[in-house]
Amino acid sequence: MQKRTLGKTNLFVSLLGVGGIPLQRFDEKNALDILRAALENGVNFVDTAKAYTKSEALIGYALEKLGRDNFFIASKSKSRDYASMKNDILTSLEALRTDHIELYQCHCVASDEEIEKIFSEDGAYKALLEAKAEGKISHIGFSAHKPEIAEKLIKTDKFDTVQYAYNYIEVKGKEVFELAKQHGMGTIVMKPMCGGAVRNRELSLRYIAKCEYVDVMIPGVDDDKQLLQNVSYVEKAEIPFTDEELSLINKEVELLGHNFCRKCDYCQPCPNQINISNVLMLDGYYTRYDLKDWAKDRYDDSVERCVECGECETRCPYELPIREMLKAAHERMKH
Repeated sequence: MQKRTLGKTNLFVSLLGVGGIPLQRFDEKNALDILRAALENGVNFVDTAKAYTKSEALIGYALEKLGRDNFFIASKSKSRDYASMKNDILTSLEALRTDHIELYQCHCVASDEEIEKIFSEDGAYKALLEAKAEGKISHIGFSAHKPEIAEKLIKTDKFDTVQYAYNYIEVKGKEVFELAKQHGMGTIVMKPMCGGAVRNRELSLRYIAKCEYVDVMIPGVDDDKQLLQNVSYVEKAEIPFTDEELSLINKEVELLGHNFCRKCDYCQPCPNQINISNVLMLDGYYTRYDLKDWAKDRYDDSVERCVECGECETRCPYELPIREMLKAAHERMKH
């Protein structure tokens, strides 16, 4: 597995990492199987977050079995104030069963107001600096979904890494990573398959691996077999795309456009128990991939419970018109 230095850190990370979001759906055995397969195939970077429910705890269990020093761990917190961030770091350390975390990040920074709070006298950055001085964390990073926010944070020169979406649909990430490299920062690709919207995993991972500004990508995996597939795809990065493969990429770009759900689930929980990302995922299969009957069979008419409160839209990092999208999906798939 190809390895790259993560910016100005001393971390020599595998180009392919493991994204921790899907792990929260599984048990200890799944987590152990996935990380064992990662270890056996030269994959040494694992990303998680306090917000991913039991993901940290499952990774901690696997680390204890496989050896903590075999992996570089990245976690993150959405806290913006000093006390909450300090507490979150301690919580993450306990869940991960370790006394240090290589990279801790400000998770999903979304506005100028949040940036101001993070760097205030009572802000989260102060807690991160303290944790670094105490040896609890080694490096400080951030994740963001808006290019203008990512660029502002990069230009502060206060972070070691940036985590941002990049794939052949969301190409803006290349500009973000190029700027980050100019500032000596490490670059981490999240959403390499657009949260599952991209159907051809091989083409997407190969596309990302070809980018000189990428240090590590973190696709989530469902099991050890899928991780092994990802390894095989990334190892094909040097193989040029055929005309047929380029045609498939271009077709998918045209199909998806920009107004689609990435299944990050930041919009949840819905006060009326609508599984928003699942509805929009099914609608994607209905509208883009000609799986109308398949999608309708799995749709449960839950959107009828929507009262259009708009809470989901205030939390969506991509500022999608979720209420309109849900109504349109319901009209197509209702029973």
